[in-house]
Amino acid sequence: MSEKNKNQVSAAGHSWQEVRKELFTPEEIAASDLRVAIIGELIEAREERGISQKKLEELSGVKQPIIARMERGKTSPQIDTILKVLAPLGKTLAVVPLEKSKKKKKEVTT
Repeated sequence: MSEKNKNQVSAAGHSWQEVRKELFTPEEIAASDLRVAIIGELIEAREERGISQKKLEELSGVKQPIIARMERGKTSPQIDTILKVLAPLGKTLAVVPLEKSKKKKKEVTT
């Protein structure tokens, strides 16, 4: 969904962002956004390299139907499955602070 569509007001008078905040906790929203970002990177890397899902199956050992379900958002894969699929695409996951800029602000003010 584009940024423009996310902020459009529906016939009900609420934007998707407003409804989303009412329906989900901040933690659920963050988890969803993270899943979307990871899968988006996976799809982009696969397409940039011109690799089919079937070829990615051969390279990663993860079955093509599982890759397809991951890409469509129909499954919530385990971390080892994600890592297996990302590795042949030249990608990995990294653990970084979520709120680096807020931490810097706190350090400056204390």
